[in-house]
Amino acid sequence: AGGEKLVEYIRLWGGQALAGEVAISGAKNSALPILAATLLCKGECLLHNCPRLTDINWAIALLQHLGCRVCREGHDIWVDSKGLCRCDLPETLMKKMRSSVFFLGPLLARTGACDLCEPGGCCLGARPIDLHLGGLAQMGAEIRQEEDRLSCRGAKLHGAAIVLPFPSVGATENLMMAALGADSPTTIYNAAKEPEIVDLADFLQSGGAKIHGAGTKLLQIEPGLPNGAEYRIMPDRMEAATYLAAAAAAGGHIVLRDAH
Repeated sequence: AGGEKLVEYIRLWGGQALAGEVAISGAKNSALPILAATLLCKGECLLHNCPRLTDINWAIALLQHLGCRVCREGHDIWVDSKGLCRCDLPETLMKKMRSSVFFLGPLLARTGACDLCEPGGCCLGARPIDLHLGGLAQMGAEIRQEEDRLSCRGAKLHGAAIVLPFPSVGATENLMMAALGADSPTTIYNAAKEPEIVDLADFLQSGGAKIHGAGTKLLQIEPGLPNGAEYRIMPDRMEAATYLAAAAAAGGHIVLRDAH
């Protein structure tokens, strides 16, 4: 506004030990794929410990655009996806965040179709979604490029043995969710092992999904959409580590609550 140039920086004054207590937020990198995974559920879902972040707001907007009912109170989010009535992800919302791509797998599993564009989000270098698309193609999805949008069709997804060239967290999560809508088991080799993948698997299993090996390089998924579930999002390990590193560097005494 007013033609002023905005400069993004943080200025710190050191020389003082840290002291105090802080509550660790729920993990954004768990909450976002789990919100997308509510599309798979045949019943209502209640998620606790969701962080209050802009990306969470955009994920809620995507769910509502697709026809889901969503209610948010504090750090709790209730989702009812029984009203899911469309499979298009609008560019205006997809460009808001990288994690919008997580809606691809669940939509293919639930509706057999998804229309989307390249996701936007933070500028952390090139992060293509080719591993997501390649794995879905192995499961029988037909993927077509139409100008600047992708059309994905997978009405008859089948199980597959998918070998990831490298352990991509996003691809592992997307393929895990899509595999629940296949007609036979899926195995993912060289799967990512991060705690957020275990959190997603735990959420799906709390609704009755059958997933084996989460947190290892070999992930096996049996077909079958889960029921609704009540689930608490894991704490954000990166936020906790940031506070711990700050205290180690500056000295002092801090207490991290809800960090386990």
